[in-house]
Amino acid sequence: MPLPIGIIGSGVVGQTLAAGFAKLGHNVIIGTSDPDKLSQWKKGIKKGQLSIGSFTDAARHGEILILAVRGSAAETALATAGHANLNGKTVIDATNPIDDLPPENGVLRFFTTLDRSLMEILQTKVRKANFVKAFNSVGNALMINPKFAEGRPSMFICGNNSDAKKDVIELLENVGWDAEDMGGAEAARAIEPLCMLWCIPGLTEGRWNHAFKLLKR
Repeated sequence: MPLPIGIIGSGVVGQTLAAGFAKLGHNVIIGTSDPDKLSQWKKGIKKGQLSIGSFTDAARHGEILILAVRGSAAETALATAGHANLNGKTVIDATNPIDDLPPENGVLRFFTTLDRSLMEILQTKVRKANFVKAFNSVGNALMINPKFAEGRPSMFICGNNSDAKKDVIELLENVGWDAEDMGGAEAARAIEPLCMLWCIPGLTEGRWNHAFKLLKR
């Protein structure tokens, strides 16, 4: 069923997800602090209901929201969007807590620790929103309808609200992913570092066309 979706963030991740969900029939507003930078990009989107607005516009519009900004800007972006506009809503957290320090032998640095994830911090800041970690462990080029000979890849998710996770699982399945629910928000401590692992082949060998798959028996 088509849904109003708000994207908070207008970098390549936000643009990819906005275009992808609009093409599926969802009514999408992508929030940005610089609408002019998206004018040419929007002209290239030939299908779907897609509008450009502010972070506040996107937050008010979406029944489901996607936070797609730099990890270091996440708290500010949510404040700009307005915490009241997030209350009761599913917020897909696609951020990673990447530090400004350079990678070490291809391993990114995080500004968080394994005892406290960025998503847990955000959930504490906006207690009435229902955060679900997703889309943080793969590059933007593979986020929508990834194709692999081995089949559908796995997207690891977590969050404290079961209904919100059901929303996210449905969206993921509609864009070519097998969702793997890892439990409550604490699981983001393990899911966020998957970004580090995913980036190593890219940073060391220039290989970015891969994703994770959970095998079961």
